[in-house]
Amino acid sequence: MVSLPVFNLGGFENSTGTSRKSYCTKLDKFCSEVGFLLIENHAVPDKIIESQWSAVKQFFSQAPDAKMKVSVPYPGYPYGWIGPNKEALAASKGEKTPPDLKESFNGGPLQTPTKKIKDGRAYEFCYQPTIWPEIDGFKEAWTNYYLEMEKLAARIMSAFAEALNLEPYFFDKYLKCPISALRALYYPETTHVPEYGQQRAGAHTDYGSLTILLPQPETSGLQLKLNGKWIDVPTIKDTFVINIGDLMELWTGGRWISKLHRVVAKPNQPGRKSLAFFHQPDWEAKIYPINAVKNEPVISGPYLMEKFLSTGT
Repeated sequence: MVSLPVFNLGGFENSTGTSRKSYCTKLDKFCSEVGFLLIENHAVPDKIIESQWSAVKQFFSQAPDAKMKVSVPYPGYPYGWIGPNKEALAASKGEKTPPDLKESFNGGPLQTPTKKIKDGRAYEFCYQPTIWPEIDGFKEAWTNYYLEMEKLAARIMSAFAEALNLEPYFFDKYLKCPISALRALYYPETTHVPEYGQQRAGAHTDYGSLTILLPQPETSGLQLKLNGKWIDVPTIKDTFVINIGDLMELWTGGRWISKLHRVVAKPNQPGRKSLAFFHQPDWEAKIYPINAVKNEPVISGPYLMEKFLSTGT
């Protein structure tokens, strides 16, 4: 276990002058050298987090037949329950492995844009309805947590802009109707050595601008590859784990790095849950490297869809 950089978001937001500049310098260093950091003083209400954990625990404690009622209706459908042996995240990096030892419940944007998107795939993929389980309070808890993650992501993106010597509102025009997704993950207990190359989540990088991860308290398993070695990412009370995604690496022209990570599988591990909010700019957002020659842009939505579909088994 090593110490990850810690960024005091509230402290940054309330700072001025040389203090604010110091925060920006540190954030730039964290994102360019490690690609992972911990966010403290984030102001997300404890009640919202606790309600979400309770709802997720209820969902995953159900029998498989109950979860099947909200299963994704066909491969590639983005929202609902994805059961065991359905994904292999390492495939997004071109590595063939056995399926990941996990299941998940997934939810998408809470609203569709008022302006029609020309690319119909946006509605077929990102704006499909979330298939909600019939658990009292689940949808409310999920929605409240999603909204808090949207607000937190916007604040982090503003801090990112300043760390890149840009205006605080630089990213706003790309985030008018983000296609972010929230995923609740459950990694069942492991009682034996898995198949060769099999992990709870295979080695991968995340696809979007940033990920806001909340691991289950007092659990471990997330690992980051740093300087050629796999290191454990700590779970620290009242902090979120933030990591840079592939799109942000492209956006910064490689200045910031999207780091390889995994959830390791070992014998005799207890079950583990986590909440991952994958922040993604608007479907039609054209992403050019900042301060670079503008060649062909990466289009946010199609880029995400291609990455997501590559992981199915």
